[in-house]
Amino acid sequence: MADLQTTPAELAGANIAPDGGKYVYCIIRSDRQREFGAIGIGGGQRVFTVAFHDLAAVVSDTAVVIYDPTRENVLAHEFVNETVMKEHTVIPMAFGTVFRSEDDVTELLRSTYQAFSDVLEKMQDKIEFGLKVLWDREKVIANIERENDEIRRLKDEISRHTASSTYFARMQLGRLIDSALEEVGQRYVNDIHDQIKRVAVASRSNKPIGDRMILNAAFLVDRAQEQAFDERVKETSRKYEELLTFKYSGPWPPYNFVNIKLKLEKAD
Repeated sequence: MADLQTTPAELAGANIAPDGGKYVYCIIRSDRQREFGAIGIGGGQRVFTVAFHDLAAVVSDTAVVIYDPTRENVLAHEFVNETVMKEHTVIPMAFGTVFRSEDDVTELLRSTYQAFSDVLEKMQDKIEFGLKVLWDREKVIANIERENDEIRRLKDEISRHTASSTYFARMQLGRLIDSALEEVGQRYVNDIHDQIKRVAVASRSNKPIGDRMILNAAFLVDRAQEQAFDERVKETSRKYEELLTFKYSGPWPPYNFVNIKLKLEKAD
């Protein structure tokens, strides 16, 4: 992951400041003024660039406020970044990044010029894809029972002696199944990851969400490899189509591979 520590004069203050602030979506390489249309957060604000040398921040006008992460606001933030990344490599900024003025945005670009330049070079022509894999637990268990002699034997024994089956026998079966599920799940995850990362520059695993998800990963991909990556995901999903569901998204800006840390200053 590319890390960038900055200390701009950012204001995350109270909801009382007048207009004049700048909402920052991302940083790009550009030495000329760019316009991206009236697509900004807060009701279709004009989106444009503030430049310093060959770097530019993509911004829109705003009051200096703290934006609530509502669905509408988050989608507006993401839509701007997705629009810009069609033409540019982007360093995405966190949702709700607001500066007091255009001068403060320029100062951010000036003071972190080399750091931003280095990250843009690393991220040049790279995009992110997300992959979530969920399993059908009952089908996986049935598959385990067919392949695991010990589990199959113990389950058959319990079913033949239902009345006399002990609590401990059932507990033993449950432990065996849980252990086998963990082992099989990890095997699936390792295989999927190994297959797909061959056509990616980098990958990152995030914590799965819920009981059904076994993989929650992000992959950094060269634009030139987008089709190859897409085909590899489809090929891998077909291998497991009876047991696993693949949820594939992107392309996105490299949110999982760029870590922008901003020091906040409170309003006076």
